[in-house]
Amino acid sequence: MANGKVFRNILRVNGFRKSVKIAAKGIVYLFLYHRNMRLIFVAGLLAFILGLTFKLSAVELVALCVTITLVFMAEIFNTAIELMMNAITDKYHTKVKLVKDIAAAVVILTILNSLVVGYILFVRKLF
Repeated sequence: MANGKVFRNILRVNGFRKSVKIAAKGIVYLFLYHRNMRLIFVAGLLAFILGLTFKLSAVELVALCVTITLVFMAEIFNTAIELMMNAITDKYHTKVKLVKDIAAAVVILTILNSLVVGYILFVRKLF
């Protein structure tokens, strides 16, 4: 009987629904209170629409979607790290600033990567 209980707990959907609800609240917070997330969303949406307009291949669209998602993830982690560092201390601290700067560097690197991917995917379609 114990095995049946374990199976039911593994297949339970309520925990998953709760996780999705919590994640959705996080996404809503990011869109409402963080301008950069809205800018990244608009840029990503425009890039995807451009990809459809230029009739990129399926593989190219996948590369584009992965790139857009990486930029989103970098900004989400950057925001989470900044919030966490702000919760730790209100005072200026060199190491806290360094952590925030490193998190921001990840965003810049993913944005630079996305520009390269965009260049590779779209320039030959334009000319």
